[in-house]
Amino acid sequence: MRYDDSYDDASTLETDMITRRIWALSGNSQKLDGGAMFGNAPKAVWAGWMAPDDRNRIELACRAMLIEEAEDGVVRRRILLETGVGAFFPPKLRDRFGIVEANHVLLGELAKLGLSDADIDVVVLSHLHFDHAGGLLTPYDPATAPALLFPNARFVVGAQAWQRALSPHQRDRASYIPELQPLLEASGRLEVVTGDRSDTLGPDYPLHLSHGHTPGLMLVEVPSDDGAIVFAGDLIPGVPWVHLPITMGYDRFPELLIDEKSALLRDLVGRGGRLFFTHDPSIALARVTQDDRGRFRAGESWQLADALTV
Repeated sequence: MRYDDSYDDASTLETDMITRRIWALSGNSQKLDGGAMFGNAPKAVWAGWMAPDDRNRIELACRAMLIEEAEDGVVRRRILLETGVGAFFPPKLRDRFGIVEANHVLLGELAKLGLSDADIDVVVLSHLHFDHAGGLLTPYDPATAPALLFPNARFVVGAQAWQRALSPHQRDRASYIPELQPLLEASGRLEVVTGDRSDTLGPDYPLHLSHGHTPGLMLVEVPSDDGAIVFAGDLIPGVPWVHLPITMGYDRFPELLIDEKSALLRDLVGRGGRLFFTHDPSIALARVTQDDRGRFRAGESWQLADALTV
């Protein structure tokens, strides 16, 4: 379904009247198998980038981006790019998937800013794998079924990613939350995007589509006077994956992903652009550079513990 009503306030503002601040908000962290996260790269290589524990797992973030739009100093809209894995898993599955914290970390991060999930106007989901969308759900309670958080938000997801979640392949069926899609549709606040712009977000936010990790991965570009920021999602989950040959074992089509990654990185280098990383354990944002050999690298970086005006 598509939510057709236009956003009466922020989406109709003149671009030059809007100021934006962004934060990197931690969600529940994970420890996943390093071999799976680095695909066909040998352990002798990737262990130098991220040291594994005694179970061969590496530490990963599940990071969200908060965008606050303001006009004349008055906040008009808050946009959340992804929600991390959250705390919906029962204890057994939490251990299986390496979820570190039992509490819903993202809600605590919002609280530090004086906010709750009810203060978010838009939630954008690059795709619906549990480590990117599980934070939409209430924490695990054996006595109650999971419920949808963010009661005032409109939810934005790409059409192909939505269809994949409704009819997953055997290869990635375990990556989805069966209860989530019916809850999103029943909310009456879901926009399923078919083009390179979202009615809910408005024209200032270009959308980049990728299919190498999963069909219809949708990456939001945030405008900035200091180089556009692309929310990299699982196309480039962290600094080591900026190197073109490095992909994940979870990627659907690794060779296609490398081609998509190359096109995006070349574009960002030309524009002085930056990447926002969801899974890098220490770096949230980095400018894309290219060395004399043509190798892409992460240059100037930010942790974004404090707001960055873009």
